[in-house]
Amino acid sequence: MARPITLFTGQWADLPFEEVARLAGEWGYDGLEIASWGDHLDPWQAAEDDAYVQNRLDILEKNGLKVYAISNHLKGQAVCDDPIDQRHRDILPDRIWGDGEPEGVRQRAAEEMKVTARAAARLGVKTVTGFTGSSIWKYVAMFPPASEELVEAGYRDFADRWNPILDVFDEVGVRFALEPHPSEIAYDYWTTQRTLEAIGHRDAFGLNWDPSHFTWQDLDPVSFLLDFRDKIFHVHCKDSKRRLNGRNGRLGSHLPWADPRRGWDFISTGRGDVPWEDAFRMLNHIGYEGPLSVEWEDAGMDRLIGAPEALEFVRKLSFKPSEAAFDAAFSTR
Repeated sequence: MARPITLFTGQWADLPFEEVARLAGEWGYDGLEIASWGDHLDPWQAAEDDAYVQNRLDILEKNGLKVYAISNHLKGQAVCDDPIDQRHRDILPDRIWGDGEPEGVRQRAAEEMKVTARAAARLGVKTVTGFTGSSIWKYVAMFPPASEELVEAGYRDFADRWNPILDVFDEVGVRFALEPHPSEIAYDYWTTQRTLEAIGHRDAFGLNWDPSHFTWQDLDPVSFLLDFRDKIFHVHCKDSKRRLNGRNGRLGSHLPWADPRRGWDFISTGRGDVPWEDAFRMLNHIGYEGPLSVEWEDAGMDRLIGAPEALEFVRKLSFKPSEAAFDAAFSTR
């Protein structure tokens, strides 16, 4: 069976959920990865209200869609982050922000991640995607020098905060898929390895593979799939384009998306630097059968044009391996 292709609704939360479902259905998507912000999904209501859950499922069915994952990136970010500041105030609801006292924000965010696991189970969803935040991302420049003890304390903080959350994921039979990403406890190859070690490679904790965050760091997203194949719980189809010309910096220079002075940008799937054919061949090789979720994030293209274009690209390239050719090559005579 072909892998389902879904639309991640995070970049569409300015539109009502019903409108996003209508668009995705008309374009031919198989389902949605539903974001827990805007009016798309309230985890607390989904965890407690049968009628609310049925309403979400009815909207999907009406548009020929299914839900394959839900996302709570924004609240997950606040679980470990230090500092907690205006950036978080801008992305968090009042229920999580409260009075803004940092540890209170972290604790309320952690409780919502537990509730999100319960909401996913009630929706029949096995995977929650998201971020974890990080108390040590602020040390990434390594000056003033960060001691090994300081860095190790960050991984302990992550484990201390996320193990109780993962206990709830285990309880309800749902998995959490961290998206390795700048500003997270895991943002590249070695930090991913260290993050998994910090929580003892728990079954409930895996990865949402998004190659755009690797290519701009000059990492190989395909070998990442191979080496972490047992932890690939979900896939984001998002591209990035490097524009390094001696003036444009890889870190972005605090410039807005699509500014031509940036050294890289997110771009429509298939138009950037991600080696997509190699990636899909590797997904076949490791036996990944989960959804391919198009995450639309291209400030230089209208999303109403780009989202259906990305769907067409992914559907065309997400080919199945040739079982006949394999059987012929290895059959006995």
